[in-house]
Amino acid sequence: MALKDSDMNIDKNSYEPAYQQLANLFKKQIASGQYRPGSKLPAEAEICQKYDLSPMTVRRAIGILLDRGVVTTTRGRGTFVKGVEISGSSFSLDALTDLINGGRETRVKMLETSIAVADAASAARLEIEPGEYVILVKRLILQNEDPVLFHSEHLIYDPRRPLVEGELDATSLKGFFTGCGETDIKNGELTVRAALLKSRWAEVLDRSVNGPCFRFEHTFYDFEDRPLSSGWFICPADKLHFTAHIGHFED
Repeated sequence: MALKDSDMNIDKNSYEPAYQQLANLFKKQIASGQYRPGSKLPAEAEICQKYDLSPMTVRRAIGILLDRGVVTTTRGRGTFVKGVEISGSSFSLDALTDLINGGRETRVKMLETSIAVADAASAARLEIEPGEYVILVKRLILQNEDPVLFHSEHLIYDPRRPLVEGELDATSLKGFFTGCGETDIKNGELTVRAALLKSRWAEVLDRSVNGPCFRFEHTFYDFEDRPLSSGWFICPADKLHFTAHIGHFED
């Protein structure tokens, strides 16, 4: 797609810095195919003359493109457009977030809250000794009364700290995935695996045993970098899809 003449100019009177405008201009040119992967961008002096910019401004613009992985530079050769890297693509968790935070159509049903004994696997994830007490929480997320997610997790049990509402509140899941509300979670790890529905999962999700599903295993950490909770989400495969955008796009 050819760019309009108005898209090829640097507006010195704009509130947007000239280096950012230049970086955006090159991104548009790359996205439109004017510069293809492997092709060389004009030399610094040529860019300065064409757009009436200082060398420092041009270098800052190229720096932005480098930081964003759009181009690469080779000493003595110049700046080149990078090819598409599949390994550099990432998948968004928006689809999972939408299931948990789907507005009025979504509700969270508490299935179980109890004090349990940590087995070897959960103890290892929580960095405690097997046999220590943990809090077991099981939830079911429904959309329009259709069960879409089963969540089971173990929380660190500390008898000196009362079970505050935030730890067991059904809405805490929504707060964590949307970044809203108070939470003791600093960061976490989330691993996605393909799985088959076991009988106990299939029953609560109203699905057939051995049907395909996603298993999201998680461990969340507090602000002292200690494991706070560990568990998994189970979601029928037909309820989620993941899309990664690959290549050069305009902002």
